[in-house]
Amino acid sequence: MDPRILDRLRCPVCGDPLGQATDTRALRCPRRHSFDIARQGYVNLLTGRAPHVGDTAEMVAARADFQAAGHYDVISAALAAAATEAVARLRASAATSTAPAPPTAPAPSILCSASTDATVSGPNHRVEVSRAKDTSAGVRTEPSEADVGAYPLVVDAGAGTGRYLGAVLAALPDAVGLALDVSKPALRRAARTHPRAAAALADTWQRLPLADGSTAVLLNVFAPRNGAEFHRVLDPAGTLLVVTPVDDHLTELVDALDLLRVDPDKADRVAASLDGRFTPVSSTVHGAELALTRPEAATLVGMGPSAWHTDPSALAERLAALPEPVRVRVAVRLDAYRPR
Repeated sequence: MDPRILDRLRCPVCGDPLGQATDTRALRCPRRHSFDIARQGYVNLLTGRAPHVGDTAEMVAARADFQAAGHYDVISAALAAAATEAVARLRASAATSTAPAPPTAPAPSILCSASTDATVSGPNHRVEVSRAKDTSAGVRTEPSEADVGAYPLVVDAGAGTGRYLGAVLAALPDAVGLALDVSKPALRRAARTHPRAAAALADTWQRLPLADGSTAVLLNVFAPRNGAEFHRVLDPAGTLLVVTPVDDHLTELVDALDLLRVDPDKADRVAASLDGRFTPVSSTVHGAELALTRPEAATLVGMGPSAWHTDPSALAERLAALPEPVRVRVAVRLDAYRPR
């Protein structure tokens, strides 16, 4: 794992820094809590059974195909522009502070070996009980403000395939990224979304496996919001970017196929989840007109929440009745927030 990302990770059991284990494919903290790195490249940072498994392999594949066709590039472009502006603002803030100059290269966490009494294994992590006192070298308790600006970390909470994170990293050549999701099929793709990105299995409703103030930009695209944790991990000069659908998002398909509608109280619920911890900075609406084939329209349905609530046979019948191309509008709101 890129040491610039590893430097910001924290053990989800005890909160200590994590380092790359030398004797196994895992991350480990000084207290010997160990977390496996899957063959597909993501690290499992769950500390218990997840309350749900997230998007299915079929939903993730549908989303990947639809995004690869460029249909949601309007969202990627908006996020990339907003993140670029956010990092520039963070660096300007850091330049006026008295923080020391950043190191020329980040130092990864280095763990000394220790004898152990036993290893307790579980489905998600192993806890090794040590007889000897373990020590760490070259580990800062928390990243400094200068570090966050020198190699900003972009975190996507509820990252899915990692498509949006990859677009943001492409626009920020010296940033690194971390995709967090509870869906293993999604993380298998997110781990490969960009050379400067890593992926971790984590429940974003729980404490995030990140150091306080470690994140420059936090993305939240069509995903739940954990206001308290978002506030904790963001740098004081960092930015939270939230993407939500507006009323007329995909309305043509919603009407024709009897899909789930956008909650009319969506904006109020988003504001309530962040109230008291964040200050709104800007709000912009972004849209695009799509001309889809019927299979693409079916893919769009299959990648979203309606996939859980739509009868396949009824959907196929309604899709067959649609004229081609299927014209539908993408309409989303991008809200930027700063920590209070």
